[in-house]
Amino acid sequence: MHVAAIIAAGGRGLRLGADRPKQFLDIGGQAMLDMSVAALATSDRVDEIVVALPHEHVASVRADWSGKFSKPVTCVAGGARRQDSVANAFARVSPGTDVVLVHDAARPFVTMAVIERTIDGALAHGAAIAAIPVRDTVKQAEGPLVEGSHIVKATLRRDEIFLAQTPQAFRRDLFASVLASAGDADATDEAMLAERAGHPVYLVAGDPANVKITTADDLATAKAVALQRAARNVAGEGFSPRLRIGTGYDLHRLAAGRPLILAGVTIPFELGLDGHSDADIVCHAVTDAILGAAAAGDIGRLFPDTDRQWQGADSVALLRGAMAHVTAHGYRVSNVDVTVIAQRPKLLPHLEAMRANLAAALDVAVGAVSIKGKTNEGVDSIGRGESMACHAVALLESRS
Repeated sequence: MHVAAIIAAGGRGLRLGADRPKQFLDIGGQAMLDMSVAALATSDRVDEIVVALPHEHVASVRADWSGKFSKPVTCVAGGARRQDSVANAFARVSPGTDVVLVHDAARPFVTMAVIERTIDGALAHGAAIAAIPVRDTVKQAEGPLVEGSHIVKATLRRDEIFLAQTPQAFRRDLFASVLASAGDADATDEAMLAERAGHPVYLVAGDPANVKITTADDLATAKAVALQRAARNVAGEGFSPRLRIGTGYDLHRLAAGRPLILAGVTIPFELGLDGHSDADIVCHAVTDAILGAAAAGDIGRLFPDTDRQWQGADSVALLRGAMAHVTAHGYRVSNVDVTVIAQRPKLLPHLEAMRANLAAALDVAVGAVSIKGKTNEGVDSIGRGESMACHAVALLESRS
């Protein structure tokens, strides 16, 4: 049996208000369209995929996808209406196709189970669509909107109302006849065309998570879902989520005759921090935070104080070296948050320069770096002005 999947991606998604068609918007590090294609390509039941795109994007997408997916993927120009785009794609499916599966590019979270149920439904009945039952009481409105309100005409039976999803699947011969009889009438999905042509369409169980992204709120929700799913992925011996969090801490005594260097900024003060390198507690804490998030060791292992080459070393340079390890592990810095604990001096006049130095070393915008100064209210060695400490938190994201 040969199954050809058509992805309807020829629209502009104007309701989303983005600067490009919504199918090309990023969700969790991948374009929405790429996620939908990958979901179908992963299914053992799907043999080929044909994608209908806005005509101006066909060439660039075709080049970008060369060799990217495990199944043959053909790109065609869409039409003015959804059914025109689907018809253009249908004209390119293999002649020996038994079942045609149609899916919206804007439903990137479709599961293998929903795909399989829809294909099986088409094989058994000729036409089948994924759908979910409504959970709320359904009211039918009467007449036009008046002063922001409708009048209720009737309460509909909830057990008879379903919300249509994609994929929608059809035996090839039935689908060919449906498209041929469509004429000029618009339809919001392929099942509607089949119904008009007199073909019974069967419902199979959809999935509430198989949402269609239409509005900006939908997009924000989809991004959150994508991050949650990525965090649950398991790779190798442990979790390898797209987001990783690390913490860092450092403390040094204050000593006479040493410069006070924080985040690469030399701060006028009668005392400096004592240590093997320049004792920059901010860079040291941030270094440990990013290395910890990437599970790439710590500053002591990378730059041990038993090695003379690091004596008096510039800690901003050490931080850049740690960033090379983070990058090699497949991550980049999303943001860092730093708290410096010192009784004196006041750090406020120097914070912007400190932020700029950290941002440059971490290869992020200055807005991704936060530095705060706190006192220790006269408590312990920090409060007595004998030492300074620093806490840092770093958020990394996968580069893939």
